[in-house]
Amino acid sequence: MSMIRLTVEETNLLSIYNEGGKRGLIENVNAALPYMDADMRELAQRTLAKVDALTEEEYAELALYAADEV
Repeated sequence: MSMIRLTVEETNLLSIYNEGGKRGLIENVNAALPYMDADMRELAQRTLAKVDALTEEEYAELALYAADEV
């Protein structure tokens, strides 16, 4: 399994919008995009690209890992 590397900022973004698994996270971030400034939008889009590449199983492990690190 290839685990992606997330920056602290990306991990924080995930922890804010992580709800309802991978699909819920993607929906939450996409819903927030219009309200973000340019820098935040770029971070969110980069994070979504990484999350999108994960399987549900990898995402679940990632979410647990991020929660343990906070």
